[in-house]
Amino acid sequence: MINRIIDFSIRNRFAVFIIVALSCIAGWWSMQHVSLDAIPDLSDTQVIIYSRWDRSPDIIEDQVTYPIVTAMLGSPKVKAVRGFSDFGYSYVYIIFEDGTDIYWARSRTLEYLSGVLPRLPQGVRTEIGPDATGLGWVFQYVLVDESGTHSLDELRSFQDWYLRYYLKSVPGVAEVAPLGGFNRQYQVNLDPNRLQAYGVPISRVIEVVRGSNNDVGGRLIEFGGTEYNVRGRGYIKSVQDIEQIVVSASDSGTPIRIRDLGQVTLGPDIRRGVADLDGKGDVVSGIVVMRQGQNALEVIDRIKTKIREIEPGLPQGVKIVPVYDRSELIRRAIDTTRTTLIEVILTVAVIITLFLRHAPSAMIPIVTIPIAILIAFIPFRALGITANIMSLGGIAIAVGALVDAAIVVVEQTHKKLEEWEKGGRKGDYYTVVVNAIKQVAGPSFFALLVIGVSFLPVLTLEGELGRLFKPLAYTKTLVMVVAALLAITLDPALRVFLTHMRNFDFKPQWLCKLTNAVFVGKIQPEEKHPVSGLLIRIYEPVVRWTLRWKRVVIGSSVVLVLLTIPVFAKLGSEFMPPLNEGALLYMPTTMPGISISEAQRILQVTDRIISQFPEVDKVLGKAGRAETATDPAPLSMLETVVILKPISQWRKVATWYSTWAPDWLKSIFRRITPDHISQEDLVNEMNDALQITGVGNSWTMPIKGRIDMLTTGLRTPIGLKISGADVKAIEQVGTQVESVLSAIKGTRSVFAERTGGGYFIDIEWNRSELARYGLTIDEVQTVVQNAIGGDNVTTTIEGRERYPVNVRYMRDFRGDFGTLSRVLVPAAGGQRQIPLSQLATIKEVSGPSMIRDEDGLLTGYVYLDLTDRDPKGYIEEADRLLREKVKLPPGYAITWSGNYEAMQRLEERLKVVIPITIILVLFLLYLNTRSLAKTTIILLAVPFSAVGAIWFLHLLGYNMSAATWVGLIALLGVDAETGVFMLLYLDIAYEQAKKEGRLNNLNELRQAVINGAAKRVRPKFMTVATMFLGLVPIMWATGTGADVMKRIAAPMIGGIFTSFLLELLVYPAIYEIWKWNFELKRSKS
Repeated sequence: MINRIIDFSIRNRFAVFIIVALSCIAGWWSMQHVSLDAIPDLSDTQVIIYSRWDRSPDIIEDQVTYPIVTAMLGSPKVKAVRGFSDFGYSYVYIIFEDGTDIYWARSRTLEYLSGVLPRLPQGVRTEIGPDATGLGWVFQYVLVDESGTHSLDELRSFQDWYLRYYLKSVPGVAEVAPLGGFNRQYQVNLDPNRLQAYGVPISRVIEVVRGSNNDVGGRLIEFGGTEYNVRGRGYIKSVQDIEQIVVSASDSGTPIRIRDLGQVTLGPDIRRGVADLDGKGDVVSGIVVMRQGQNALEVIDRIKTKIREIEPGLPQGVKIVPVYDRSELIRRAIDTTRTTLIEVILTVAVIITLFLRHAPSAMIPIVTIPIAILIAFIPFRALGITANIMSLGGIAIAVGALVDAAIVVVEQTHKKLEEWEKGGRKGDYYTVVVNAIKQVAGPSFFALLVIGVSFLPVLTLEGELGRLFKPLAYTKTLVMVVAALLAITLDPALRVFLTHMRNFDFKPQWLCKLTNAVFVGKIQPEEKHPVSGLLIRIYEPVVRWTLRWKRVVIGSSVVLVLLTIPVFAKLGSEFMPPLNEGALLYMPTTMPGISISEAQRILQVTDRIISQFPEVDKVLGKAGRAETATDPAPLSMLETVVILKPISQWRKVATWYSTWAPDWLKSIFRRITPDHISQEDLVNEMNDALQITGVGNSWTMPIKGRIDMLTTGLRTPIGLKISGADVKAIEQVGTQVESVLSAIKGTRSVFAERTGGGYFIDIEWNRSELARYGLTIDEVQTVVQNAIGGDNVTTTIEGRERYPVNVRYMRDFRGDFGTLSRVLVPAAGGQRQIPLSQLATIKEVSGPSMIRDEDGLLTGYVYLDLTDRDPKGYIEEADRLLREKVKLPPGYAITWSGNYEAMQRLEERLKVVIPITIILVLFLLYLNTRSLAKTTIILLAVPFSAVGAIWFLHLLGYNMSAATWVGLIALLGVDAETGVFMLLYLDIAYEQAKKEGRLNNLNELRQAVINGAAKRVRPKFMTVATMFLGLVPIMWATGTGADVMKRIAAPMIGGIFTSFLLELLVYPAIYEIWKWNFELKRSKS
């Protein structure tokens, strides 16, 4: 079949060229229109149910969150349900299974929510959150007033009622969440003494205020042929309008107005979130939340375009200053990968040119690289894969291997033409070329196919792992499949088209020489080639020695494999290496019950300290929550985005080359040994500078932190979840866990949520006293709501702006326990005013300031931040200590969460993925060789490569992670390919000797093995060198995403090196034993 395809391609080579050219054009178009991102979209399909009700967390948990959570547990394809109750807010996060369509999930959520809504208390406002997650926070800005003439409430009003809607109209934007500044509020502050003097209950004031803010229509009237719309204007537009509202009249008929009962002012509404820029104080900020599944780079570019359009209309002196811009990360990530890819391609091209020294031959594999990549972009885009560090990284690690078939085909024709030259050019060179191609094309095709198909089991990974590595698996497989097809179509056609055995003869002479050099060339014998000749002279005595000491060589290799096992056992384990995002996310946690002013003070102090580090560009801090369903942060949770300067501007540190190397050489050396402070050291310095009493520090990066919170609920990579029936008991267990973990090596910080540490004022009613005055619970509770807490009774409409009107007692009459006890409760229709202290007991108590539940169980979190320790080793030690020292009440449980869950899933999935990969490789190898013995010999490359892979990871200090396992899976395919090529040339030499009758004894067999091993070292060395050196640029790459790609490339580099080395030594020995004992001896007997 393959030979027929080759014949067809050679006969119709110009048709092949046209098809390939058209495919390249289509590939170029696909490449230009593919979506760009820093990393693949790792977010789960999530729907948020967001409820608002001005009640304490325990009331919201019992009456809102818990009913919604239990209702959602029965929804189809639901993986987890998390509830969060804070003052005034309830958040329920429904996480769906992988692959669930977001809009299907939203419709199912609405369906199940409709059953629980009628059972929620009156006044609860419940809605479905935006079709976005916390990972969609792609752009954040602040409004800076350089003129100093605009107040924070003016800036917030501009943000809320103008700028927000401009940006929300941008395609791909789900919402724009405002943060910081002050929301305007009309405040009607009543004097209870005046209410008592006039005999007016507060309920009457609320009633008249609500009824005094309304426009009506009088339909239509007609005068003199003209139609008029009739409107009754009654909207409140100013403080004076509210002051003039009449509440009632005195006995003498004098009107009693609002101004007679208290004061009306324009002030700030209650705030649950503040923002700070560089530690300089409160600012107004906005967070642009991208719709799930959108292209981040395109959305951000559209946002910037919209900002440029509206800048001329900004208030005088006001500027929109971007702080967090994910497009910068995306472009850095793509630039890093693109640069690495170019370096890989150039490295491979240099190797091919160096070994062949024949322009027409070298041109074929070199041209194959860009053609294969371009054509692969057609299915790449059709599958909806974004161009990111993982998908482009898949191409980068494939480049060295995708030219192997072209190299083998070209080198084989090179060798056969060399023999044809030596034999006096007998026969037609065309036939020589075609036969040479057919001799190696089949094994070469299958070798590339094995590399491509061996990566397919990665597509079975699930969850975050699957979303991260599937793009890499797709692109690597696509490129290898395209390269395999090109090896039996384009490459043979090019080989025949570019093979010219006669020199051109025309003038000018210099052009003729150049043309002959490029299109004809001179084929040098392999033994006389400066590189391959040297390799033959070195390797031939080595292979003769290994054939004399076969059992020693094989035994030594087995010992080497066995010695690698304890090294593997000592390697640490982590889920994923860090992705350098160019920004940090500092997320300290304070004690519950902290006030907004204290949270703002701590935020400003921490931001100011961080901004003083020379590596820091901007610092944007947030305490509490932004006004979005995607942000459930309580006031006790601070989030500070630290934007870092380019690494070239970081502080320098002394290295081995600092004192003597010139600048141009330093730029090379710093890829090996950085000459600047590391990010880990920078975080440690910042952490040491931020040791503030009552504040627990944790550090991550913006995208990673959002992914962790979305996937597990935790905001640190590692943590624990304590589940039980009582919040106080959960808190007690948490404090025990905190004390145990703080003493373990590797703990940078540990903080257990003080779930029961909130402060409350409880008013417990005396029912007998209420009965004495003829009061109901509902009547007196209304006084608590209105007089003390205040109630937003109506909303003013002022053009496009909307502001609430709040009615309550003056602060002097509700500011402490003494004044609260004197709050007047109207009785007898407002004729009597009873002090609150006569009707109830007022006391201060503690309770839960926030309540979490997961799948219906109350839950508390313990946050862990590690340093200089692999997570798996830490968890094993910590888990043992926790079992020994922490005593759990009956019905309570402690579970590790965060990346630990992902690590557990990875281990379970690898038990399936690796056997499937090996079976696939075995199947394809057997399909190619039709020999169980040959398949077994080829698979010996796997333990040989494991030696180098494990030792290289150990020397680099890398932990085992998802990235290194992906590298090892990729190595399985490469092992098969190198084994195929090694065996191919031994088989060719064996068959040639057999054909010529030179296999009569062991010495003749040995000479055939030496010819197949040493005399044909060039193609084997070329294929391995292109793969090995093609991966080296990845190891010296720097920048965003480089650490992840290094973990993938490292086991491949180490494995290719030892696999090739051991194959050169062991394969000839095993091949000789197999052929002599199982074929030649038997045939003679």
